[in-house]
Amino acid sequence: MKSSYILAIDQGTSSTKSLVFDAEGKVVARGSEPLRTLYSEGGHVEQQPEEIYQNVLQSVTQCLAEFTSKGEDLKNIQAIGISNQRETFVVWDETGTPLYNAVVWQCKRSISICERLSQEGLNETVRQKTGLIIDPYFSGTKLIWLYENIVPVREAIDAGKAYFGTIDTWLLYKLTNGKSYLTDYTNASRTLFFNLHDLSWDQGLLAQFGLFRLNLPEPKPSAAFFGETDFGGLLPEPVNITGIIGDSHAAAFGEGCFVPGTAKATMGTGSSIMMNIGDSPKPSGRGMITTICWSTEARVDYALEGVIVTCGATIEWLKNELGLLTDSRQTEAMAQAVPDNNGVYLVPAFSGLGAPHWDMSRKASITGLTFDCNKNHIVRAALESIPYQIKDVIQAMELDAGIDLAALMVDGGITANNFVVQFLADLLEKPVVKIGMPEVSALGAAYLAGLKEGIFQNIQHLKTLNAIKTQVNPGEKQPQVEKYYLGWQKAVGSSSAANPKREIMTEPALVK
Repeated sequence: MKSSYILAIDQGTSSTKSLVFDAEGKVVARGSEPLRTLYSEGGHVEQQPEEIYQNVLQSVTQCLAEFTSKGEDLKNIQAIGISNQRETFVVWDETGTPLYNAVVWQCKRSISICERLSQEGLNETVRQKTGLIIDPYFSGTKLIWLYENIVPVREAIDAGKAYFGTIDTWLLYKLTNGKSYLTDYTNASRTLFFNLHDLSWDQGLLAQFGLFRLNLPEPKPSAAFFGETDFGGLLPEPVNITGIIGDSHAAAFGEGCFVPGTAKATMGTGSSIMMNIGDSPKPSGRGMITTICWSTEARVDYALEGVIVTCGATIEWLKNELGLLTDSRQTEAMAQAVPDNNGVYLVPAFSGLGAPHWDMSRKASITGLTFDCNKNHIVRAALESIPYQIKDVIQAMELDAGIDLAALMVDGGITANNFVVQFLADLLEKPVVKIGMPEVSALGAAYLAGLKEGIFQNIQHLKTLNAIKTQVNPGEKQPQVEKYYLGWQKAVGSSSAANPKREIMTEPALVK
């Protein structure tokens, strides 16, 4: 019996990672290729569409070379899964030629358009239909900017000859030589065009945005048949593409957020927190957005998502600007060198505060300093700010969804810091689980592709894979940590959490 393998591609903002997984969910081969991003005045952030495609091919080439170097047969690759940077999009014409560069999720060119749409009273309509807020982060307002400012884009849209796609759709179009013009529900749900309730493009919103003649891809579940490709001859024969999903959603699936109350937190420069809320969308009154968590042809799971602006970036600031440390790995020992936080709190609002506060005018602050404090107290306060912010988001999610957190899965570089992970478990009074898999988005895409192709039997089967995880439970310091949190609420201003502001973000705060 021949082995079955899955090729998973994680097309991210700064690079593309390609991995081959076996039928046990284990990594067999890897490849990675950095991707160039173009920055210009006015908060413009772009990438070249053809470069993105070539970047994928280069990454896949590396991965397949490692795969074959181990004596494996390319013919045993049975399925392909793709995860991607979510809100970045491309617009192209009937010939497949891009009409403009890819506009990246970080781009802030549409701030004035967001303000205009808000003034027109569309906030609540958009929230009810799409689960999102009107913000430059999401694709729709930046496409409106292109329509109003780039003549070829406007002419093509008006003529009904413009084709819109997030990066998954663009890659699928290229990989299938134009045969597949599709997307999945998770990527569609990040555009401001997609109705969460009927899982289709909202023609009313498109008309209000002046984009009613825009061509849009057919939305499908994340585990479905999307076409086939040989990557321009890199594979000996075409292989089915059976999984497509946005990267944060892929991470949630890869982490095992299969039931309501399970959540994941990616702790990097910032933090993206996503909680599975079950089979129906629930609106947030506390600064979260509602989105699709993941889907198969048999079920659709929804999620609440909260974004924290600054996590690891605070540690970098302490290192680079204040010189309190030379390596971020020093922070764990520094925090543990003092018996408590001594009432010191660091509110890391360097670019404002994200969910659930949404106070983008807020500035960072350090409070509670006395002469008996030293640099270890400041470092500890910086580390503690990460679990505090996650707790703020989780509490808001639990209230919005009416669901208690069951367990929090974590990934990202900060999970190597045992002080942060233990403090988080104590603060949440729930287990914190580390999967130990750095490429968790690619894993999620592979799981979905394998489900559709029959390599994995069902969700229950997936639960048995990658079962060796590190679980950190609340410890003896939990009562003290709970008291620390009261001080944090005072420092951050608990009233802002009770009355979240819905301000348009003016920094690239939402993170991947």
